Amino acid sequence: MISSAYAQSAPAAVGGSDLGSSLMSMLPLVLMFVVLYFVMIRPQMKRQKELKAMLDALAKSDEVVTSGGILGKIAHISDSQIGLEIGNGVTVQLQRSAVVQVLPKGSIK
Repeated sequence: MISSAYAQSAPAAVGGSDLGSSLMSMLPLVLMFVVLYFVMIRPQMKRQKELKAMLDALAKSDEVVTSGGILGKIAHISDSQIGLEIGNGVTVQLQRSAVVQVLPKGSIK
């Protein structure tokens, strides 16, 4: 009534298929790295480059915003520090890297 079931042998592997299957298994990893590079790493490098150019271009009497939100006019500048005038006769010493934005002239009254 019930017929016997016999296991069938697997088809013989074609030579060189191991290389193709290993490349196909690495493909998602390579694609994720490429997407990560274009979505995260490249834009961050571009922002760092723009920030460095902005900090190098700072000059006396530029109006700036610091990372703490202080607005002021650069009174004096050195290699690593700036003197930021935040009021009449009030000058604060800051590191150059604290500047996050240069404002257009006349923004601070």
